[in-house]
Amino acid sequence: MYGITETTVHVTYREITKTDLQGGRSPVGVAIPDLGLYVLDGSLNLLPQGVAGELFVAGAGLARGYLNRQGLSAERFIANPFTDDGSRLYRTGDLVRWNAQGELEYLGRADQQVKIRGFRIELGEVQAQLLAQPEVREAVVLAKEGPGGARLVAYVSLNEEVEDGLLKERLGQGLPDYMVPSAIVVLDALPLTANGKVDRKALPEPETAGAQEYEAPQGELEEALARIWAEVLGVQRVGRHDGFFELGGHSLLALGLLERVRALGLGVQVRTLFQHPRLADFAQALGREQGQLQGQVQIEVPANLIPEDCTAITPQMLTLVDIDAAEIAGIEAAVPGGAANIQDIYPLAPLQEGILFHHMLHADSDAYVTSHVLAFDSRQRLERFVASFNEVIARHDILRTAVLWEGLGEPVQVVYRHAQLQPEWSAADAQQPHPRIDVRQAPMARALAGSRAQDGRWLLHLLCHHLVIDHQTLELLVHEIALIQQGRRELLSAPLPFRRFVAHARRGVGEAEHRAFFTALLGDVTEPTAPYGLLDVQGDGGAVQEARLRLDDGLAGRIRQQARRSGVSSAALFHLAWALVLGRATGRDDVVFGTVLFGRMQGGRGAERAVGLFINTLPVRLQLGARSVRQCLDDTHALLAQLLHHEHASLSLIQRCSGLAGGLPLFSALFNYRYGAQGSQDTAPAWEGMDMLESRERSNYPFGMSVDEQGSAFTLAAQVAQPADALRVCEDLRDALEQLVQALQQAPQTPVCELALGREAEHRRLLDWGDNRAGEVHDATVHGLFEAQARRQPDALALAGDGRPWTYGELNRHANRLAHRLMALGVGAEVRVGILFERCADMVVALLAVLKAGGAYVPLDPQWPDGRTGAMCEDARLRLVLTHECWLERPVGDAGLRWLALDAPDPCVWPDHDPARALHGQGLAYLMYTSGSTGRPKGTEIAHQSICRLVRDADCARLGTGLRMLQFAPLAFDASTFEIWGGAVQWRHPGAGAAGQGVLPGPGGIHGAP
Repeated sequence: MYGITETTVHVTYREITKTDLQGGRSPVGVAIPDLGLYVLDGSLNLLPQGVAGELFVAGAGLARGYLNRQGLSAERFIANPFTDDGSRLYRTGDLVRWNAQGELEYLGRADQQVKIRGFRIELGEVQAQLLAQPEVREAVVLAKEGPGGARLVAYVSLNEEVEDGLLKERLGQGLPDYMVPSAIVVLDALPLTANGKVDRKALPEPETAGAQEYEAPQGELEEALARIWAEVLGVQRVGRHDGFFELGGHSLLALGLLERVRALGLGVQVRTLFQHPRLADFAQALGREQGQLQGQVQIEVPANLIPEDCTAITPQMLTLVDIDAAEIAGIEAAVPGGAANIQDIYPLAPLQEGILFHHMLHADSDAYVTSHVLAFDSRQRLERFVASFNEVIARHDILRTAVLWEGLGEPVQVVYRHAQLQPEWSAADAQQPHPRIDVRQAPMARALAGSRAQDGRWLLHLLCHHLVIDHQTLELLVHEIALIQQGRRELLSAPLPFRRFVAHARRGVGEAEHRAFFTALLGDVTEPTAPYGLLDVQGDGGAVQEARLRLDDGLAGRIRQQARRSGVSSAALFHLAWALVLGRATGRDDVVFGTVLFGRMQGGRGAERAVGLFINTLPVRLQLGARSVRQCLDDTHALLAQLLHHEHASLSLIQRCSGLAGGLPLFSALFNYRYGAQGSQDTAPAWEGMDMLESRERSNYPFGMSVDEQGSAFTLAAQVAQPADALRVCEDLRDALEQLVQALQQAPQTPVCELALGREAEHRRLLDWGDNRAGEVHDATVHGLFEAQARRQPDALALAGDGRPWTYGELNRHANRLAHRLMALGVGAEVRVGILFERCADMVVALLAVLKAGGAYVPLDPQWPDGRTGAMCEDARLRLVLTHECWLERPVGDAGLRWLALDAPDPCVWPDHDPARALHGQGLAYLMYTSGSTGRPKGTEIAHQSICRLVRDADCARLGTGLRMLQFAPLAFDASTFEIWGGAVQWRHPGAGAAGQGVLPGPGGIHGAP
């Protein structure tokens, strides 16, 4: 069960399973009766399944507020924005999320969320993984500041010895690298405060805090690697525990680093560096890999403006790249036909560099291979299509291009004079799970062909690599193939060499101008926008699910209309809507995502009809919050316009302009707005006897959306990884567009944070998951429920303690006598009375008596220091404390505080009937002080109805007739509320069987009736 003092102890319940204990997570279940649960972001918007947010609680269990703390009460107890009945929400400060089963999963305290190297980390999640290890008995995780910035330190006590290295290795199997503590400190036991909580101030500093600042490399391999790292990263020295990305490394620097490693004669894969980014770990992994990576094919270098009859290329012939004669010789050796078959050599365009990195990262698959499956009515028609494609390849140099990088200072692309696509014949049903293209050979395409036995049709699985084509290029290719198929070659435009675009991209806007713009845009961005926690941008796209959704014509028309009226493009509206989707999926109002730019605006004359990879991915940062819808739209439009000037900027340069720590992705969500050409009736005959069965594109981003604008229609296509749902993401974008258009039409000054995003069905589902309130107001009192039970079953056992049993009748009469005595001493409506006892029967009598007299009890713990007890008495303004004689000499409280010992003789005889007091459920029942772990202790005011709600029909605990409830917690701990009143008044209905009973542990053990 999960609970807090301010909601009268318990909030949720769940039956714990063995899987829960082994899973390293903390599911806390569903709301107990009469409570409502809401997972909200900072603007009090409902968050969808899987997204972490703060838990808010509604219902009858809420406390009235904090004693003498009106400001804090107003901050923590707020108006419920989901109802109009005047009810309240309590802000718990706990981070949770809904899981797929509609249950809450506890993530930790909001004030225990820390940021390490730009990552937001829930310390409780790391702690849970530690506690899941069989050797670990206790664990706490802290963020400690040191000379190198914040780092995670774990403190553990053990059941049995285990090396911290082994613990870290196990943690790394269930947690990302940045969540594995850098140090693990083993203690005999964790130090505790007087309240039983971990005393964080008493935890020692880790002994290795200064030692790991720098440790020299050990051995020849580590020393050689350290020299390479220092050279590539531009630092003076590299220690054996230093991380590549922490020192400023990124994907392009990684390529240069790995080439230098290979120059040592060592085989190495790109993924090795990413999986083992620390020098010593990298060296160890390299040692294991040697002998496993033999036979790696060397790759070559580029050239420029080479004569047609050239048989030997010299450095002077190359104008876009600086390479020497030895590097040129390597390129010539790698190209079939040697120098005579080399038309050009030049560097890569910005996006090509990133795509090449991801190609190298995954040896068995590739996120940037487009897949198209076509069906033909005959083999002849299939072969004719391939022949037409080969004519197009012969026309465009980029389609005859290979990319080489091994042995070079930087990767280059090499244009062949002659290259052809050769069909690979096999059974059409024998599909390769992850077809791969060798980008070192031209053309970068494959044609897997064969017949389908079931219908005799011929299938062609055409694979093309994104290094040489983009969406616009694909449409140009389709158009040219159609013209060739029809014999209308005279209509083909003159081909343009791709090298022109590369020259524009590399010699256009200078690096200094790019750096200034993106530093201003992103310099204060210190953490990535990670929808649903998705941060892995090194995947191959194989784990994503896809969904498509065509917007209805009515909405499409309104989008265009509002875009025109607002003086912006439809693309600006879609970008803003995508930002709203991301804000909802992250609980943030400042989001960054990648947008795919057309890339041809500054590509030179004729770029719109040139073939090749012109697009580039750049970051969009939109700050939402309380800004108006119209202002946000204008800002979006302005930013997209500015990005056009920088459309050829390198993403690796942009990454360095942000405030993100090395190794963190700038964004993990991608948006691609594409303008599609309408199918031409003029070329329709070219496709006779052919059908497109499937067309797929992938990327390395785990949360992507493409929008295709074709004519008057818009089609959405989502590609997302779990836990996100692709169709739901499409629907979220559609709903965001609906809300934006409506706001622009009716109230453009509406703050964008007030838009009611989310489909009504999901909104209702989230509310239903959290709402377990019965709907009625409980006006019963705690002692009233007890008195009713005493009347029904006066001889039933109610309490076992102090070596004797107490029936309901006996306990009620005893409490009545004390209640009348208290009334004579001035205890009345909501008068607060201190209760200071060890666990005993007199304690229960005192609680009942205070409530019967109309007062409210204030638990005090005999184990507290005198100073704390005195502070509580003063803050609660107590004038009376009930206790035993052994505690009367405590020097606490002022002179006006009276102490009454219940074990001292009383000469008076008091009535034993129920006092006649006009009390109600909203009246104060007790004042419970929190531990003060986040500041000075707060007195939380709990009403009768809150306790009645807690114990009334609490089926979550499966209490029943004849069971005994052990009263274990000290009275000053809120768990005692359920233990005492749950046993006394829990399952009492007319016609019920024998009552339940409380059982009190004492100095000699547990005392109770057999």
